[in-house]
Amino acid sequence: MNSPVRKKGVLRTLAAALMLMMSGMALAEGSVDLSQSPEVSATPEGAIRMPKQQERMALNYVNQPPMIPHSVDGYQVTTNTNRCLQCHGVEHYRTTGAPRISPTHFMDSDGKVLSGVAPRRYFCLQCHVPQTDAPPIVENTFTPSQGFGK
Repeated sequence: MNSPVRKKGVLRTLAAALMLMMSGMALAEGSVDLSQSPEVSATPEGAIRMPKQQERMALNYVNQPPMIPHSVDGYQVTTNTNRCLQCHGVEHYRTTGAPRISPTHFMDSDGKVLSGVAPRRYFCLQCHVPQTDAPPIVENTFTPSQGFGK
């Protein structure tokens, strides 16, 4: 019998080999090195500015997490605090005018309804991203599902 430690070592080795193989294939195909892209700059002069507030963008596919139509600069989301819930939480959305957090965000992975936001849905920026009209870093040929994106 193989020990669990030995199995983990074998899995790590296989994962590392797969990553190396995939990166080699990407280089052979002439992939874009995003760290060298001239359109993206970490300097203040070239930084992409987020608008303070804008109209909400249309969704592009079923169950797409809505994009954030305002800047989130300085928002704190940690295990102890979530700035998003100060406007979007069930206690506040009526007074702030912000959309209410979806009921699905209160279900755990087993579908059990919780009294608070489920841990897997607590870190909003994992799924919801700020809108911007920044130019794409790489070519994008995605087209919205029929009836979406309008």
